[in-house]
Amino acid sequence: MPDAAKSIFPPAGDDWPHAEPTAVGLDPGHLAEAQAFAQASETKWPASFYYPDGRYVGIVEWNETGPWSEVAGVIRARGGTSGLVVKGGKLVAEWGATRRADMTFSVAKSYLAVLAGVAVGDGLIKDLDQAVGASVPGPWFESAHNSQITWRHLLQQTSEWEGVLWEKSDQVDHYRQVGTHGDNSRKGTLRPRQAPGSYYEYNDVRVNLLALALLMRFRRPLPEVLAERIMGPIGASREWEWHGYRTSWVEVDGRNVQSVSGGAHWGGGMLMSARDQARLGLLVARGGAWEGRQLIPSAFMAEMLAPSPCNGGYGFLWWLNRGDGRRTVWPDTCVSALGAGNNIVWIDRERDLVAVMRWIDKHAVNGFLERLGAAVRA
Repeated sequence: MPDAAKSIFPPAGDDWPHAEPTAVGLDPGHLAEAQAFAQASETKWPASFYYPDGRYVGIVEWNETGPWSEVAGVIRARGGTSGLVVKGGKLVAEWGATRRADMTFSVAKSYLAVLAGVAVGDGLIKDLDQAVGASVPGPWFESAHNSQITWRHLLQQTSEWEGVLWEKSDQVDHYRQVGTHGDNSRKGTLRPRQAPGSYYEYNDVRVNLLALALLMRFRRPLPEVLAERIMGPIGASREWEWHGYRTSWVEVDGRNVQSVSGGAHWGGGMLMSARDQARLGLLVARGGAWEGRQLIPSAFMAEMLAPSPCNGGYGFLWWLNRGDGRRTVWPDTCVSALGAGNNIVWIDRERDLVAVMRWIDKHAVNGFLERLGAAVRA
């Protein structure tokens, strides 16, 4: 946890306190180098998210074809590369349009994990190892296979749920690989499903199922819950949005509600600014507490950021700095929320540091983090 004498919680609104790098223990030369590197390393993705031949970038990125590849949600053009670095709660570097609410892609998954923590704190999820179908009635968990799925399985992406949700089959992400060197040549090829909890797969249909299950427990739209329980208390703007698909509407207690998506694989998902994401990162860096209020239960925080049995570099929809993808210049206690494009919230909990990168080329992420790491070490 940060030293309270040196760290602050930024007040609500846009007037975020700044600090000179040397005042918070960072080397200004290396920090400026990291910022310049990020600014010069913009993603190759088209700003509209569509290539000249009409293909959506997500479909191209993941080598997706076939009946489940139709875009079904909101898509809005992005801004340019942007980002910021926060140390001790103070802004020490900032570039680009950090107040612009852009699509975040899979960063939204990490927000679902945060809301699961709120549900645990409220008693809506009494046991992470309880079958989801025990408290979420409906057809989604009725089969012999799906009835075994627990909340922990959904949060760790090991559920192996089988079925069709919002007109997308779980098969669409079979054999999917994420990361700079991901091989998606077999993506979408049917494979035998394993027992729930025994096999990790990055699967957006199953993440969307978690969003639906949380909606059924809160009985309220998840954006409303996030605004009230997390984004409001941490002083975020009200410019962010969270969408689902045109097919993801359900009736909840007589109200027609859109179930949100855990990314923008088929459009939709979270639109948020770098500044607002930095606030969420700071909340996680400080153990889920904000100005004396424990917004996310501390016990859940510990589980959320612990290695999963089937993937030591993954927690509850948060990436951990462990395993094959470990960035060696940073401690293994660092965690991150990652979205394609690339959108990254990097959190060094030991040093109370948060960095947000928007629209940086995926091959430049390591270079930025190495330069930022040099600023910290110096």
